Amino acid sequence: MSKTISYSSSAERPTWQVYLTLTKPKVVALMLLTALVGMCLAVPGALPVQQSVIGLVGIALMAGSAAAYNHLIDRRIDAIMARTYKRPLPSGDINPVKVFAFATSIGVLGFALLLVWVNALTAWLTFASLIGYAVVYTMYLKRATPQNIVIAGIAGAMPPLLGWTAVTGELHAHAWLLVMIIFIWTPPHFWALAVHRKEDYAKADIPMLPVTHGEEYTKTSILLYTVLLALVCLMPALVGMSGALYWVGSVVLSLGFIGYAWKLKYNPEQKTAIDTFKFSIYHLMLLFVLLLVDHYWV
Repeated sequence: MSKTISYSSSAERPTWQVYLTLTKPKVVALMLLTALVGMCLAVPGALPVQQSVIGLVGIALMAGSAAAYNHLIDRRIDAIMARTYKRPLPSGDINPVKVFAFATSIGVLGFALLLVWVNALTAWLTFASLIGYAVVYTMYLKRATPQNIVIAGIAGAMPPLLGWTAVTGELHAHAWLLVMIIFIWTPPHFWALAVHRKEDYAKADIPMLPVTHGEEYTKTSILLYTVLLALVCLMPALVGMSGALYWVGSVVLSLGFIGYAWKLKYNPEQKTAIDTFKFSIYHLMLLFVLLLVDHYWV
């Protein structure tokens, strides 16, 4: 532990950057993209300005709150793992009391914005997602079962539904379809990282799938999930949510993801697992961009 803390960068990192890091801004940015696509697909014309802008701000604040709680709860694990030991808490940049106060404050603010200026449905669904990630996943599932990321994936898959309800105030099957895409995408995305960081998770005593069932089993699971994901990604075109541009683009992206998963299973190199993880991020981002482009310009 003392060796880990010796890497402290508190003198180098500005305070605002420490707080920003706590919110996992890259993850939140991807979530907001999917929420925005949910908004755009929910209405035929222009988006309602208040619900859209405040909705995105509220969702971002509550997602950042969940991320900060994750930092707080996982601080001892983070100090052990090579991927996370430089995070603000294990590096000594900030203390747990301040993180708790920050996470609570932005979470309450985000909930209030959604409840007062958007609608109660979106506020409570976003709150449920926060609890699902920060409490159910981080405090229990992550440490309890190798299926942790599968069971808890619904919490991280909710942003398109939140965007949809923010501008309509209603649940819709098409919004749940967008949720399903992210839900099926999450396991192969995260398991690829888990394969790359298997020793880290074993050292921290986290029962990720490669640790409990081995790398080959995990690689097979990744490959099978990418095939399932390819089928699910076709559904927006099949139900009339999108057209030919999305259909063609989703096939190309899915073949790319399957290709990475195939290589990881049958012909892996040193960086194949982390390359698969990185590609999965671009896969989801471009998939939702295709939905947006197809909706407005085709």
